[in-house]
Amino acid sequence: MGLGALFLGFFFLSCVVCVKSVEPKPSPTCTFPAIYNFGDSNSDTGGISASFVPIPAPYGEGFFHKPSGRDCDGRLIIDFIAEKLNLPYLSAYLNSLGTNYRHGANFATGGSTIRKQNETIFQYGISPFSLDIQIVQFNQFKARTKQLYEEAKTPLERSKLPVPEEFSKALYTFDIGQNDLSVGFRKMNFDQIRESMSDIVNQLANAVKNIYEQGGRSFWIHNTSPFGCMPVQLFYKHNIAAGYLDQYGCVKDQNEMATEFNKQLKDRIIKLRTELPQVAITYVDVYAAKYALISNTKTEGFVDPMKICCGYHVNDTHIWCGNLGSANGKDVFGAACENPSQYISWDSVHYAEAANHWVANRILNGSFTDPPTPIIQACYTQRKLYHKLQN
Repeated sequence: MGLGALFLGFFFLSCVVCVKSVEPKPSPTCTFPAIYNFGDSNSDTGGISASFVPIPAPYGEGFFHKPSGRDCDGRLIIDFIAEKLNLPYLSAYLNSLGTNYRHGANFATGGSTIRKQNETIFQYGISPFSLDIQIVQFNQFKARTKQLYEEAKTPLERSKLPVPEEFSKALYTFDIGQNDLSVGFRKMNFDQIRESMSDIVNQLANAVKNIYEQGGRSFWIHNTSPFGCMPVQLFYKHNIAAGYLDQYGCVKDQNEMATEFNKQLKDRIIKLRTELPQVAITYVDVYAAKYALISNTKTEGFVDPMKICCGYHVNDTHIWCGNLGSANGKDVFGAACENPSQYISWDSVHYAEAANHWVANRILNGSFTDPPTPIIQACYTQRKLYHKLQN
């Protein structure tokens, strides 16, 4: 080999070594020992069923093969979060039977609101467990389990209890606010709803502060869904005026209110980051993820987003999923469709498992979050993550 060829070979080898030496380090991951969730029916894994009337079949049968306390045929987004973090599905705090709280607890209940409502669940389905009550329950849970853990005499006694030191390392998730809008649309005009939003988002911020003061540092907060895209919003609607719906069949002004709520929520979260040192708060744009699915149903293999899988909904006769009713003088059961995996809407309000899975895949990888980091890095502030990557 000539000197020229030898030199070129050495130069090429040196460049390969240089390229290898500057390869980016793998992104650091968080080790969350537990999840503590606060929310409504979008993330309730059994709380409202344990407290009132159990959610019946065919709810839960698609994945769990039996009713599971979830308003879905299978898993919710919170279940996919648990799977992503290699943690078991969350037991509902209010479920006293067969519960295991070693890796977290779920304080969400169907119908919950951020602000207390002066209604009973039997009137409009509003849960008595508003966010402030869920935080009180968490405070009691944290204190009581610490006491039980310290008093336990055997490893078996401790095996279903959270380790007290791990509360500060846990992930705290919030998925609530949709029912505050629902109450607003029922009781207020749009100006009044807008006026109420600052108080609603401030109450959520206070809940975050409460947990922060007890040592919580990692928060994953969902905004509210495209409210006007729920098929239930079109029940009993006739002769719909031009411009009332968008091109995908969603109620435009309701989605505008949801968008305004989400803007105020995001602004409040940005402010929270400055108020709470060391906090890592991820704002999750569930609205954008769900609307992306709704606007691309055919491409993604789903049917029309306004079609409902479970229940009987013909003209103005509505028999809810899992219920028995009467239509045209005959008994009719609100059964499930043959292919739930093709539907976005499970029961006209809640998403089917396949749609939840689609949305979960998009938010858990950071595609629809601020900062744009996946959930496995949600324990880091942007500054800490940058420092970790550089070192």
